[in-house]
Amino acid sequence: MLTDLVAEGHPVQLHRPWPRAVVDAAGWNAAIIRLAEGQCTLLGLWGETGSVHMALLDAASADIAVVSFGCTDGSYPAVSRRHPPALRPERAIRDLWGLDAIGLPDSRPWLDHGRWGVHRPLAGSPPAKDSPDPYDFLPVQGESLHRIPVGPVHAGIIEPGHFRFTANGETVVRLEARLGYVHKGIEGLMAGADLTRAAMLAGRTSGDSTVAYGLALARAAEAARDVDIPPRAHWLRALMGELERLANHFGDIGAICNDASFALMHAHCGVLRERVLRTADICFGHRLMRDRIVPGGVAMDINAQGIEAIRALLGEARDRFPALIKLYDRTASLLDRTVSTGVLVPELARQYGAGGYVGRASGRTFDARRTPGYAPYDQLAFDVPLRQEGDVNARIWIRILEVEQSLALIDQILARLPGGPTRVELPAGPGEGMALVESFRGDVLVWLRLGGDGRIERCHLRDPSCFQWPLLEAVIEGNIVADFPLCNKSFNCSYSGHDL
Repeated sequence: MLTDLVAEGHPVQLHRPWPRAVVDAAGWNAAIIRLAEGQCTLLGLWGETGSVHMALLDAASADIAVVSFGCTDGSYPAVSRRHPPALRPERAIRDLWGLDAIGLPDSRPWLDHGRWGVHRPLAGSPPAKDSPDPYDFLPVQGESLHRIPVGPVHAGIIEPGHFRFTANGETVVRLEARLGYVHKGIEGLMAGADLTRAAMLAGRTSGDSTVAYGLALARAAEAARDVDIPPRAHWLRALMGELERLANHFGDIGAICNDASFALMHAHCGVLRERVLRTADICFGHRLMRDRIVPGGVAMDINAQGIEAIRALLGEARDRFPALIKLYDRTASLLDRTVSTGVLVPELARQYGAGGYVGRASGRTFDARRTPGYAPYDQLAFDVPLRQEGDVNARIWIRILEVEQSLALIDQILARLPGGPTRVELPAGPGEGMALVESFRGDVLVWLRLGGDGRIERCHLRDPSCFQWPLLEAVIEGNIVADFPLCNKSFNCSYSGHDL
């Protein structure tokens, strides 16, 4: 049990709502073994000066805990030598903090492209860097193989990322991604920030998930200060979260179909997405609802006009969306591109702790609104859609079913929205807090430590894409190069959220 592992370490006081314990090398290695054997899921792995931290979810009990290891000599036993999902976080830890993972299977830099002008920028006094190091992509041997470089600049208006394909004719033998081009230094900017500034930074980690990140940061800060917010604030936060989910799912469904040259779905889904964004603007004064969730509650209440706009949106979505589902499901040429394309097997989804539509399309039921759960979802009725096929079609259908669930959830929220205040002030004081919330893409994790003055001493943010990007490389193998846009968009990983 995860609780046994924590009990054997030294507990850290004022860490909420889940325990954190400092463990020795034996305890750290025991955690690695539990990950390797599938007893735990890796929720996050991050560093700071002199120590590394690992957030774990117990597969059997759903308990959550953080274990920490002191890097007295600047190193720690590599998690990735037994558990591959830890590889990229460990490479990022070394780039940012200079902590070496002993036994790291891949020693190449990850976020550091050699253009920062410094080494280990968060480690204190980083030495200057003279010139960029070359980046060697993994070799592939065999007859009749060729390489296709794509990006980091792409034809569409999207974020930068480099993809190196090795193909035999049209069949992809290996895909390797190189990311980090939109590293913004958010964790460095967080240090010393007050909670107002920290909430703004969190909301800009990944723009399409600004509500989810704002919620995660706020809940972590509220946990650190052991503060309960007003009930109305919880319900307004859920309303914003479901509107954000609707907008992104409408956009994704259309965009995936567009990558199969079915522009009609793209156009109609784009209209629905725009309707959601305009409704959000009417309700909360911002199309993306950025900066509307703050530590202690929400920055803006909804009025009667906003509620009426949402009811009109629900009616329009229920009128128009079923016809689009039929259009998708009855277009044979489109299904020919999506069915059995880019299959993610359930074993990989489980091993990597894939969240959101990526995991649920491959049989993993995890949804942070249910486990560990948070208000007001404990008072709302909703299903977590599940498919087993793991292909592009399954990921589309998870989105379709989640749209239907979000429409129903918004109905419930409007019907039961309580009155009262929408915000309380958080007192100053030290503490540590962690939150796990469900974005449209999957679970977002935020961990932070507050100093006595209430300012951020350390904050780590983990996007669901952290554990989804490597799976995209796995699902494209054996597919044709022309199906990569479909697979890529069906995952819709965040570059910005990943790169921090």
